[in-house]
Order: sequence, then structure tokens, then C-alpha cells
Amino acid sequence: QVQLVESGGGLVQPGGSLRLTCAASGITFSSYAMSWYRQAPGKERQLVASISSTGSTTTYLNSVKGRFTISRDDAKNTVFLQMNSLQPEDTAVYVCKALRQLETPYWGLGTQVTVSS
Repeated sequence: QVQLVESGGGLVQPGGSLRLTCAASGITFSSYAMSWYRQAPGKERQLVASISSTGSTTTYLNSVKGRFTISRDDAKNTVFLQMNSLQPEDTAVYVCKALRQLETPYWGLGTQVTVSS
């Protein structure tokens, strides 16, 4: 049974930082590209950051470049999203996705991030 479990969300003040974690089980983690998406109420889901299966390639949403960093630890079947200089517009549910070519992706349930003073 495949599980993706996100953690690390919470309430933070503008300018603060959070580190999100997505722990995967039931898959050969090192063969999957991993991504973080976010969805705010009333808004479309956005792809925030992705990392290739080898970790050699990362991509970011323009509005988070320079503030967010995606990384992975294949030994722990985990992907991280380090979020710095958080702003109220970063408030959303953050969800991780595992994707391997030609397969249906797996999704987690998400973790809430709220940026507010």
C-alpha cells in the first residue's frame, strides 16, 4: 500500500520559515520524481517545486524561487520543502506527489501552511 504523509505545516508569521516533509512508503522511492503542490481556498492548485528521481534537476514556481528549496533523501524515502521568507500569499494546503513515467501519480493528503501576523 502506497502512502505519502506530509508534515511540518503550521502557523508562521510573515518572514518566517517552515520545513515540510513528505515521507513515502510502498514505492521504490528513488525511481520517482517528487513534487510539492499547493492549493489555497478558491484558487487553482499550483505546482510549487519538483525534483527529479536522481535529484539532479529541480524546478520552482516563479513566485517561490530564491525562497523555497526542494530536496530529497532517498535513504529515508523522504522529500523536503524548505520555505523561507514566507508571505501571506503562501498560505495554502501543501501536498506532495510521487510520479514515475507512464504511471498514475500518488498523492498525499496535505499539510496546512498559514502565514499570518
